[in-house]
Amino acid sequence: MSDLLSSMQSSVSGMTAQSARLRLSSENIANADTPGYHGKTVSFEEVTGREGIARVVAGAPELSQRSLERVYSPGHPLADDEGYYDGSNVNLMVEIADARQAQRTYEANLKMFDQARAMSSSLLDLLRR
Repeated sequence: MSDLLSSMQSSVSGMTAQSARLRLSSENIANADTPGYHGKTVSFEEVTGREGIARVVAGAPELSQRSLERVYSPGHPLADDEGYYDGSNVNLMVEIADARQAQRTYEANLKMFDQARAMSSSLLDLLRR
């Protein structure tokens, strides 16, 4: 039974990490047109707890170090004397792909959690008989 519980804990850990990744991708997509916006990234770490169960933990969000895109728009209020302003450094194609991958990984962890829950429920039903 403890193996089923540890697999459920691993699934929850993965879902938590992927939800953090999906949240940051959503923020980046929403701010893709915001002048001066630096995209955010998240890194993952594997942490082993007291029980010996490895968990995936999302680290603190970090700002992307890519340079900001220079946008030519002479009528923009933030434009300099030459007509340029600093746009964001968010690449929409990369962010959409990351969001899709995070969603699919979340769903895979959810299916693993549901399967472990169903197996533990079946085991308890067998033990009750």
